[in-house]
Amino acid sequence: MNDEMFFVLSGTGEIRIGENLHPIRSGDIISCPAGGPETAHQIVNTGTEELRYLAVSSMHYPEVAEYPESGRFGVLADLAPTPDGRPRMFMHVGREGEGLGYWDC
Repeated sequence: MNDEMFFVLSGTGEIRIGENLHPIRSGDIISCPAGGPETAHQIVNTGTEELRYLAVSSMHYPEVAEYPESGRFGVLADLAPTPDGRPRMFMHVGREGEGLGYWDC
């Protein structure tokens, strides 16, 4: 899990952190530590102009993110590069209990 930080460049909106909504606007700096449903976050543009922000992450892999509003999770991990050196990534989005067992085909 990764810590994230957002710097709002322009526009207005709101951020949901856990179950709480907070208004955001140009100049705001928002810290979102890694954690469970109580720190899950989502930014939404509620204004009339484009909401632009810079997002910074601690970028630890593998990354496992939970999406409590939909019951989904996502996994993102680096894989070994291709023989010609191109980077590769593994990504999977699913729901708990809906995967295949190790020996299933």
